[in-house]
Amino acid sequence: MNILYIILILLIVVGSVILHELAHGAVAYWLGDHTARDAGRLTFNPIKHIDPYMSILVPVVLYLLNAPVFGGAKPVPIDTRNLKWGVWGMALVAIAGPFTNFLLAFICFLIGHFSGLVYGVGGDVWQFIFVELVYVNLGFLLFNLIPIPPLDGSRVLYAISPDGVRNVLQNMERYGFIVVYALILILGEVFSHLMVSGMDGILNFFYFIVGM
Repeated sequence: MNILYIILILLIVVGSVILHELAHGAVAYWLGDHTARDAGRLTFNPIKHIDPYMSILVPVVLYLLNAPVFGGAKPVPIDTRNLKWGVWGMALVAIAGPFTNFLLAFICFLIGHFSGLVYGVGGDVWQFIFVELVYVNLGFLLFNLIPIPPLDGSRVLYAISPDGVRNVLQNMERYGFIVVYALILILGEVFSHLMVSGMDGILNFFYFIVGM
């Protein structure tokens, strides 16, 4: 176990989840809800965002288990009554987080690719940093798109669903994370395989863009 790599993973995870949550809050603010700003969440201060379990423990354990790394932060408070465009406004707020992770992964891929750092030109540590920046953000992207409340994918599903499905999603809100954790525990290998397959698919798209 190399403590340096664990520290780097934590820094990458914390930075990624902060930007993810900031994106939610910024889009909500743009759409008329100032709740996140008033709660002090439109900040880069990690203390305001970190959840000890989801931001630290879960990612480190997953890394040590050589599983796809994902996690989360304290949810940014949103008052949907203040948002423009109703459920569609909430869908935009929700998708802003995963989209930010997608952009971070793509930008880090481009920097790592064209500098050669992702291929080891700058040494093992820099290669580790850029590879994990890409994979961690792709992990956050895919995990948060799961359409189970309170994950971001459920907000998008809610916006496009009929009332019956919306009622189910609302009823799941209180215990949705329990469902997610149960699925991960019960279907661990399948879930891991799906995550890796999704990451590889997006990476293939990145390589296609740079002509490889």
